[in-house]
Amino acid sequence: MFKRKCLIQSAAALPPQEEIFFQMRKIVKQYQLGDEAVTVLRDVDLTIQEGEYLSVLGPSGSGKSTLMNIIGCLDLPTSGEYILHGNIVGELDEKELSRIRSREVGFIFQNSQLLKRMDAMKNVELPLIYAGVRPKERARRAEEMLVKVGLQDRLHHQPNQLSGGQQQRVAIARALVTNPSLLLADEPTGALDQTTGRQIMELFHELNEDGNTIIMITHDVNIARNARRVVNIIDGVLTEAEGEVTFA
Repeated sequence: MFKRKCLIQSAAALPPQEEIFFQMRKIVKQYQLGDEAVTVLRDVDLTIQEGEYLSVLGPSGSGKSTLMNIIGCLDLPTSGEYILHGNIVGELDEKELSRIRSREVGFIFQNSQLLKRMDAMKNVELPLIYAGVRPKERARRAEEMLVKVGLQDRLHHQPNQLSGGQQQRVAIARALVTNPSLLLADEPTGALDQTTGRQIMELFHELNEDGNTIIMITHDVNIARNARRVVNIIDGVLTEAEGEVTFA
């Protein structure tokens, strides 16, 4: 269970929930290292409208991973407000946080993290098994998502029978299968060659065109430029990118 140190206003002090998809206000994250408090995120403000496609761009050690963990409800901030799809995250218990992680957020990681002994269908079905969806419906939804990412001819291939790009497409289908309100991608092309990375970025563009809200964490300027909006993070400080996308 996480310790709660979030400073939360009453619901009455917040804008109407239907107007908010994602909002962070003055988010601070500190870790205690011995007697010293290390600040990783510093007064982060970020608002996202439904259907946006955002890149969070920053070098190693900038606070990207910490921010991603808070966005995905894998961790809580030390202070500040975080509202996700109408939920005031700091007021939720562990059961409710778990529901958000499994239903509201679709995670896509640098490595596809597929189970090697399961074919594409079974890998995509996994979140639905945890959600208690019946087998017939699981299979229908898994196939639908694999078709959506262009793998209709690879339904029963195991990971070692798929290319790196195909494996990442399976991982994207798995992230989509619960119909999450947010896709959170952490360095999604980091393990891929340049050509395959471009293909995955084209798929992200198509998913966003279909209405999916996407936040992509990356250190790669060229990958970040694929998003419709870019923010920079350096030393825990988040700023809106203007003109040339840069770390400087």
